[in-house]
Amino acid sequence: MDPSRITSVAEARRLAARAVPRALFDYVDGAADDELTRARNEAAFRAVGFRPRMAAAAGEPRLGIELFGRALSLPVLLAPCGLVTALHPDGAAGVARAARSRRTVAVLSAVAGASPERVAASLGGGDRPLWYQLYAPGGRAEWEPLIDRAAAAGYEVLMVTVDTPALGNRERDRRNGFTGSMRVRPRGAVRLAGQVAARPGWALRMGRSALADRRNPDPGGPTVGLVAAGGSPFTWDDIAAMADRWDGPVVVKGVLGAADARCALDAGAGGIVVSNHGGRQLDGAPATLDVLPDVVAEVARSVPVLLDSGVRRGSDVVKAMAMGAAAVLVGRPYLYALAVAGTAGVERLLDVLRADLTRTLTLLGCPGVDDLDLDWLDTGPPAAG
Repeated sequence: MDPSRITSVAEARRLAARAVPRALFDYVDGAADDELTRARNEAAFRAVGFRPRMAAAAGEPRLGIELFGRALSLPVLLAPCGLVTALHPDGAAGVARAARSRRTVAVLSAVAGASPERVAASLGGGDRPLWYQLYAPGGRAEWEPLIDRAAAAGYEVLMVTVDTPALGNRERDRRNGFTGSMRVRPRGAVRLAGQVAARPGWALRMGRSALADRRNPDPGGPTVGLVAAGGSPFTWDDIAAMADRWDGPVVVKGVLGAADARCALDAGAGGIVVSNHGGRQLDGAPATLDVLPDVVAEVARSVPVLLDSGVRRGSDVVKAMAMGAAAVLVGRPYLYALAVAGTAGVERLLDVLRADLTRTLTLLGCPGVDDLDLDWLDTGPPAAG
């Protein structure tokens, strides 16, 4: 599909629903239980307004940031996500290439369906900003060799997701016949077969990709299987052990309050991601934007604080950064774009967000993302009295 048709995250979502089987779309689009937390994430951004400043100096606003010693062209990273290789043959390697082409970072998930070695090799020589996200249902015996492999392949930042001691109750997946580990039940297989038949373009692309993979198998093999129904539990002692073993920043993903932010710092974390897994884990958890100020205050800029869950426009990036986020990560938006047009779709999505971010800053009268603070926001009417 022509990537130029992606004009917004909402349009990418609409196109993705037509590009892949319904079960795959629901896996990306869905959340836990009644999907209340997913809705809260987006509502929290809508509840925050702006305080623009008129007659400001003209010029292209500054979008670049520095994160863990690397200069990035915009404060939008691509979050670690599972089953990336099922959406399009370009898969995780294509996502990494798209991120590098736009001078940002794609975080490779252990359950993306591609090994860290394969994705690193796909970028060839030159500068390769590589981050690896860890799941390890098997505990230390599993995570030690995994992070050693990532380090040997040149990954610089280790991201550890701590909000998945068990899988959330993702009811769309259950309706589509998937078990907690994403194995397909017999009835689900029949339903999925019909969905695949209705998406012949996707089926043809993925069939060709499967044949190519048989001729050129991933030499690193799979990293870990899809997270089992028991999840991937980590303790703060695990985080401390990883920080000792990993030669670089360890970023803890899944923090939703000041107390856990303090625990992460005490365990040696070099960064924090305020995240509720896009509403895919505990339904009823708070919106990430609502708890971001508490985490930022606790951390006091000693390490970078990032945010994911609910970012859909460049204006959302501005709101998060004005509240103290060093950058944001997006997940569903780039997965929709990948499903639509592969690597080119992800590049297009990043371009759309860049243009939206530029326009928002220009209309605000703000010269750059490094100037953002709470003075640029209107968070609601003043208290009575």
